[in-house]
Amino acid sequence: MNGRVIRQVGAWIRLRRRRLALVSAILATLLVLPPALAAGALWWAGQGDPAGSARTRGADAAWLGHAWVDGRKGPADLAALPQLVRGGVRDLYVHAGPLEHDGSLPADRYPAARQLLDAVHRELPGVRVQAWLGDVVAPEHPDGMHLDDPAVRARVVASARQVLDAGFDGVHYDLEPLQSGSAGYLDLLDATRAVTSARHAELSVATPQIDPLPGLHAVAGALTGHPKWWSQEYFGQVARRVDQIAVMSYDTAMPVQSLYQGYVAQQTELALQVVPGSVDLLMGLPAYWDDTWGHRGSAETVPAAVRGVRAGLSAQAPGRQNFGVAVYADFSATDRDWESYRRDWCGLAD
Repeated sequence: MNGRVIRQVGAWIRLRRRRLALVSAILATLLVLPPALAAGALWWAGQGDPAGSARTRGADAAWLGHAWVDGRKGPADLAALPQLVRGGVRDLYVHAGPLEHDGSLPADRYPAARQLLDAVHRELPGVRVQAWLGDVVAPEHPDGMHLDDPAVRARVVASARQVLDAGFDGVHYDLEPLQSGSAGYLDLLDATRAVTSARHAELSVATPQIDPLPGLHAVAGALTGHPKWWSQEYFGQVARRVDQIAVMSYDTAMPVQSLYQGYVAQQTELALQVVPGSVDLLMGLPAYWDDTWGHRGSAETVPAAVRGVRAGLSAQAPGRQNFGVAVYADFSATDRDWESYRRDWCGLAD
C-alpha cells in the first residue's frame, strides 16, 4: 500500500471517528437532555416565595388507621386525638374496611366505631369522620374488585349506605390501582353520590397523580402494565362527582427533596386547573418512611411536600378556599411530621 493510499485511509478513519463521536454526542444529548430539562423544570416549579395566604383554610384531613374502630385504641388515645390533629383538620378518613372483592363490607370490621364517633363529635366539634373503604381493583389485580360489574358496584354502594347507617359522616373511597378512564368507577361515584347527598353526608376519594406529561399514563401502561397516573381530563371527571378529592402525591420516585417539592407543586397546579371551585381539593403529605425505588424517604418529606403545595397554590389559585392538605397517616407519622404540618402549613408554633 503506497503512502497516498495510507494517507487516504487514515483521513477516512479520522472522519469516521469524528462522525461516530458526533453521533454519540447527539445520542447522549437525546438521552440526557430531556431528563435534565424535566429535572430543571421541576426544580424551578418549587422555587420562589409562596404567597402569605397559601396556608391552611381549615379544610385539611388526616388518614387514620383501623385501630381506631376495631377496639385497639382506648380512652387514652381518644383523649389525645384532639391534640394530635390540631391545626386545620376538618375531616378524618378512618379505615373501616377493607371491602370484600365483591363489594360487600362485613359489619364486624368496625366494632368500636361508635366510641370514636361519639368522642370526635364531643371533643372536636365540626370535625367529620368519614369511613375509609378500600380494595385492590381489576384489571391489574384480576382477583380484585371488578368495577365494570354492576352487581359489584351495587354492593359497594350498599356498603356506603351501611357505614352511614352506623353514624359515619361520609364515605371515603380508596380503590387501587384505578386506571385512567374507568367508566365503572364513574358509575360507582354517581350511584354513591345519590346516597350521600340524600343523607347530607360527604363523598371523598383518594386518587392517583395526574400525568406530568400528557399521555404518560398510556406510555407507562404499555411499558409496565401499570399506568400509575390519570389523565388530567379523567381527574376532572372524577372531581366533578365528589365533594372532596385527595391526591396521593407521594411514591413519586423523586430522588431529592428539591425535585419532589417541584413535582408536588406541578401536581397541585394540574389539579387546581380542573377541580371545580365548589369541590375540596386536598394534596397528600407523606408522613411515613420508606426507601425503595418508588419512594425515597430522604426526598419525600412533609416539609418538602408542604413547600411544593404552597408553591403550586400560589402560582395557580392563591385565593381558592376549598383547598387543603391530607396527612398520611396517623399510624406512621412522627412528632416531627405533625410539627411540620402545624408549623409549615398552619403557621402554628408547637
